[in-house]
Amino acid sequence: MAAVSSRFSIENIQMRNLLNTRTEEEEEARLMTNPNDSPASGSNDGDNRRIVQRQDRRPGPTLDRDVTSNNPSLDLPGHHRSHSNYDEEEEEEELKYGAKHVIKLFVPVTLCMLVVVATISSVTFYTVRDIYLVYTPFHEKSSDPGTKAWQSVANALILMCVIVCMTIVLILLYKYKCYKVIHGWLIVSSLMLLFLFAYIYLGEVLRAYNIPMDYFTLVIFMWNFGVVGMICIHWKGPLILQQAYLIVVAALMALVFIKYLPDWTTWVVLAVISIWDLVAVLCPKGPLRILVETAQERNEPIFPALIYSSTVIYSMMADRNTGRSSKRNSQMSARNDGTTCTETDSVRIESRSSTQYEGRRNANMMNSSEPVANGLAVGMENNFRSQTSVEEDERGVKLGLGDFIFYSVLVGKASSYGDWNTTLACFVAILIGLCLTLLLLAIFKKALPALPISITFGLIFYFATREIVQPFADSLASEQVYI
Repeated sequence: MAAVSSRFSIENIQMRNLLNTRTEEEEEARLMTNPNDSPASGSNDGDNRRIVQRQDRRPGPTLDRDVTSNNPSLDLPGHHRSHSNYDEEEEEEELKYGAKHVIKLFVPVTLCMLVVVATISSVTFYTVRDIYLVYTPFHEKSSDPGTKAWQSVANALILMCVIVCMTIVLILLYKYKCYKVIHGWLIVSSLMLLFLFAYIYLGEVLRAYNIPMDYFTLVIFMWNFGVVGMICIHWKGPLILQQAYLIVVAALMALVFIKYLPDWTTWVVLAVISIWDLVAVLCPKGPLRILVETAQERNEPIFPALIYSSTVIYSMMADRNTGRSSKRNSQMSARNDGTTCTETDSVRIESRSSTQYEGRRNANMMNSSEPVANGLAVGMENNFRSQTSVEEDERGVKLGLGDFIFYSVLVGKASSYGDWNTTLACFVAILIGLCLTLLLLAIFKKALPALPISITFGLIFYFATREIVQPFADSLASEQVYI
């Protein structure tokens, strides 16, 4: 009995020490979150005394100070790992996570291009050019190649001027926080795509496949399709449904460009838009770079109608995390006195070490016989899981919807000539360029343009296949030579 009682007394003492440690950690987190609550004088000495007290009272882990991040980190007995090992493991996790999202990005790009190619191959409406856009006054009806060349360049420059002006207007509206105007602009554009262009597309598909449908059923279908799309894109909806509607919107816009742009103008526009994408994203005063940097400074997500993401982060979640991230920024700026460590490195080390300590403490508490300890351990475990799920949602790969559109324009335009070798070559070239872009994204870890590499490869593969490979294959077939 004496041994049993002594064992329970030791467990009670350990339990009190753990609860005291938890209280001190919460108090320290509160003081770091609200530095104004601490005394004005002697705050650093008070923090050091708290750290020493925590080191003396804590039964298991010991506290050491990271030199590079100037932040305290936990070191468990028997698990002495250097921070370089932590960074290596983090890089491995990022590579694995990035590979998964690369596949998630390849699938929608492939589906969007397949929808466009299937439509061009089966519906003749999008290959007949009887109407042109207002922005292309030159229709390239001359048989002279020189005339077609300068007319296509003129059309492309006019269209690019319109795109540049609209982009600058969008950046100015976002910079001066005219969110209602931007939302109205995007909502009107989505309404036209999901109702008007989708109605024209469905009517042409039904006519091409000779499928009868009454107007009452068509109106009900279009109403449900459009309303659900507006809700999923501009408000909330399942992730798979939102992604599907963004793919449909990109495919419809690509079909509009293929139908209403002249032949030579389409290729010149693809080349010019790639150069513009390079300038707009990489230049210090580029409009798209300003947009991304402004959104990062404000801790706001870019509008979902413009971005395809492998994960969904709604505006409510972003607003909820804004305060927490701003507090963390103020905390890190107050603690990093003259150090060159970034916030990400210190957060990585703290999260990994605190995860190890939480796991050890949860295991100790689960061995105790008191229900309070069990409830505390379960609560901490649920809190850790929720934080992990939020971090996973925030790490998705994002691709602009315009990239989907111009990828599909290139492949769809190649398929409109009826040459499947050229179409397949352009399809493979775009995927190779996208893979290289994602590789550069993993290396530089900043926003990069997705059009230049893919469109350059696509144009090279198109003209090389159409002018060299296809005539060579036709000559081999005529001579009945098979390789």
